[in-house]
Amino acid sequence: MRFKDSWFQYAALTAAMVVCAGAGAQTTRIRLMAANTTSGNNQSYDPGHGVRIFQALDPDIIMIQEFKYGDNETADIRNLVNTAFGTSYQYFREAGPGIPNGVISRYPILDAGEWEDTNVNDREFVWAKIDIPGDKDLWAVSVHLLTSSSSNRNNQATLLKSFINNKPIPATDYLAIGGDFNTDNRSESCINTLSSLVVTSGPYPNDGTSNSGKENTNAGRNKPYDWVLVNSTLSQYKTGVVVGSRTFTNGLVFDSRVYSPLSEVSPVLSGDSGASNMQHMGVVRDFLVPSAASPSPSLTPTPSPSQSPLPSNTPSLTPSPSFTPLPTSSPTPTPSPTMTATPVQDDKDGWVLR
Repeated sequence: MRFKDSWFQYAALTAAMVVCAGAGAQTTRIRLMAANTTSGNNQSYDPGHGVRIFQALDPDIIMIQEFKYGDNETADIRNLVNTAFGTSYQYFREAGPGIPNGVISRYPILDAGEWEDTNVNDREFVWAKIDIPGDKDLWAVSVHLLTSSSSNRNNQATLLKSFINNKPIPATDYLAIGGDFNTDNRSESCINTLSSLVVTSGPYPNDGTSNSGKENTNAGRNKPYDWVLVNSTLSQYKTGVVVGSRTFTNGLVFDSRVYSPLSEVSPVLSGDSGASNMQHMGVVRDFLVPSAASPSPSLTPTPSPSQSPLPSNTPSLTPSPSFTPLPTSSPTPTPSPTMTATPVQDDKDGWVLR
């Protein structure tokens, strides 16, 4: 009976420790942003209005459209990312001319690519698999749908859905589809088509100008052009977007013309969101994802005389190679130690992970 009593005491103590470990679970705030915030005459980030918005909102993962800067050489694009986000950010930008899509990330990009959008000839769907904190990866997809008609946008959504299903992206991983959808309303057919992959229902991000705020994201603020849509696996962790002293419960549609106080979003200028040919507002959503459990005491049995320690040369598990991020000059989450991977040769507009 003493053995039985001892076993129950051990089981009870173990259960209590599990509860304590669960109560101490850690989370990481992940900020996602959809951004077609170019201005000027060249669908580019050169004028700097969109860059200031990026600097102020400090997103972790950006699904960016019209990813152009300078002469669009590798050094130009790297300079844009460094200036807007930081030198430790990685990115993938689709190859070729036109108005490229891309994904920019504070966290390591494990894999990335582009899917051909046969409906257009100047952009593709861009995806990236990102190693965010925790045991799940995040797949970010950057899209830029046509302005021509809702039926064409639905054709694009149907094609995108097929690509995602054929990848396939594990249901246990996080999925985000973001960017410029050019939708006229929240009930367009393309949104319904994507509803089997991501949560498309409200409440939606808004600009916080009143109790409900304005949700629309085009320049005239009368159409919902821009979206950050996530699957149910990630949606369960949604949380308010905190900027300065303000919290936007359902996410933020950022419009510098109405944001107050503007001092909380330095270096943004009041007219940035109304700059020439700035046709979209940035959309931001935050998520608190499980990232780690707090250390808890373990049951360490006292070794018996017959036990001996493991030899000091016991081999350890070596992590698989992955991309090593550059050092950062600003406070950013520190990725786990990794082995240095062979540098990826990039062309004018292709893979760049440095």
